[in-house]
Amino acid sequence: MKILRDIISNLPVQSVSGNLDIPVDRIVTDSRIARQGDLFIAVRGTKFDGHSFIPEVIRQRVNAVVCESIPENVSGEITWIKVPDTSSAPGLLASAFYGNPSAHLKLVGVTGTNGKTTTATLLYRLFWALGYKAGLMSTICNYIGEEVLPATHTTPDPIQLQGLLHRMVQENCTHCFMEVSSHAAHQNRIAGIEFSGAVFTNLTHDHLDYHQTFDNYLQAKKKFFDELPQRAFALVNRDDRNGMVMIQNTKADRKTYSLKSPSDFHARILESHMEGMLLKIGQQEVWTRLVGEFNAYNFLAVYAAAVLLGEEPGLVLEKMSQLEGVKGRIERLRSPDGRMAVVDYAHTPDALKNVLETLLKIRGSKPYAIIGVIGAGGDRDRTKRPKMGRIAASLCDRLIITSDNPRSEDPELIIGEIKEGIDPSDKNKVISIVNRAEAIRTACMMAHPDDVVLIAGKGHETYQEIKGIKYPFDDMEEVKKAFGLTD
Repeated sequence: MKILRDIISNLPVQSVSGNLDIPVDRIVTDSRIARQGDLFIAVRGTKFDGHSFIPEVIRQRVNAVVCESIPENVSGEITWIKVPDTSSAPGLLASAFYGNPSAHLKLVGVTGTNGKTTTATLLYRLFWALGYKAGLMSTICNYIGEEVLPATHTTPDPIQLQGLLHRMVQENCTHCFMEVSSHAAHQNRIAGIEFSGAVFTNLTHDHLDYHQTFDNYLQAKKKFFDELPQRAFALVNRDDRNGMVMIQNTKADRKTYSLKSPSDFHARILESHMEGMLLKIGQQEVWTRLVGEFNAYNFLAVYAAAVLLGEEPGLVLEKMSQLEGVKGRIERLRSPDGRMAVVDYAHTPDALKNVLETLLKIRGSKPYAIIGVIGAGGDRDRTKRPKMGRIAASLCDRLIITSDNPRSEDPELIIGEIKEGIDPSDKNKVISIVNRAEAIRTACMMAHPDDVVLIAGKGHETYQEIKGIKYPFDDMEEVKKAFGLTD
C-alpha cells in the first residue's frame, strides 16, 4: 500500500480534486478488475478509450482516478487527478509505486526490426556467465534470475513491466536486458524507466498495419533514443542506413558498431559454416556457434554493450564463445540420413532474405538443395506478404507456402497474397499446402541427404493461432516427427 501523494510526484499534474493523503493498493488501467483501494488511469487506447469506463469504476468505488478530462458532477469520495496525456501515466505512477526499480539496475533496452530477441537473450546469458544475477524481458519469455515467466508481448504493459523490474530488484538482480518494441515506445509503455543503455539493431519493413508509414515506424524507434538520459549509452548499427538517424537527437553517449563501416566496435567474418562462424573483433579472433552475417551483427552488439557496461573485453569474448544460439533462431537439427532442418522466426521480408542468403552462402558450390516452408501471420501487415513470396521463391530451390498464425483470416487467402509476389519464372518450383504440419512433413520427405529445409515464420512459438484459439504446435517437434526422431 502506498500514499497517493507520494506516487504522483513525477506526474505532470494540471489539477487535483479531492484528498491526496489516501492509500493506493493497486494501479489499474482495466476497468473490469478495478475495485475499492485502486487508482484507475483512463488511457486512450487503439481500440477503447478508458475515459468511457469512468462511470463503471466509480460504481466499483476506486479511491482515485487519473484522467485527461474530469467528468461533471464527480463523486466527492474519489480523488481526481487531471493530466494532459494519460499515455505515460501508467509507467510514471507504477515506477513510483514500486520504488523506481530501474534506478537500482543496469538496464539495457534493445530495439530494431530483427535481432532484438537474440541480442537481449545473449546479453542475459553472457552476464550470468560473467557472474552476475540478471533479468530478461523478451518475445520468448521473461526471466527474473532463473525463474521463467511467460511473455505475452515483446514489451509488457507498463504496470506489469515495473512490477517485473521491482521483483528483479527484490531478487538481487544487478542487470536487466529487455526488448523495446516500436509499439511500446509509441504507446509510452517504457515511461518511468531509467535506461543505462540502448541498442539499435536494424530497421526494415514491418508493423505497417499499426504505424501506417515507414517514417512513423522509424520515429517510434527514434523516440526511445531521443528520451535516453545523458549518462546512458546509445549503441547503433552503423551499417544500417537508419543507424545514425536514431541518435541524431539523443543526449546519451553515442557509440557505433559495424562489419562494413568505420565504427567504435568493428568485426569481420573470417569463416562461416553451418556449425558457426570465426569472427575477428579488433585484434582478437573468436568462434561463435551463431550462424550468418546478421548474427555477426547481433554478436558484435552484445560484445559492445557488455564493454560499454564496464566489462573486460577479453573475458567477454571468452564467455561469448561458449554461448548457445537462441531457440527458434536458426535452430538446427540433422536427421540420421544427413538431411538438415533449420527453424527460424524470420517473419519479415528482410529477415527471410537474411536467413536464405546465409544458407546459400554456406552452401557455396555444393550441390545440395534448399527447400523453404513459409507463411505469413493473419491480422498483421499485409503489404509484406507478396515481398516474402518473391524473396523465398527466388532464393529457394523448392518452396512450400503454408499457414502461419492465420488468426481471424482465411489461410488460403493469405497464401494467395504471398503467391502474388512470385515471379512467373519461379512458379514451377512452388506448391501450397495449407496444413502446416503436412507442409513440414512434405518438405522433409522432398529432401535428400545434405539438403536443407528452412521452416520460417514461427521459430520459438509452441502454438498456432486459428480463429481466436491457440492450438499446440511446435515447428521443431514437427521436424522431429518427420525425421523419425520421436518415440
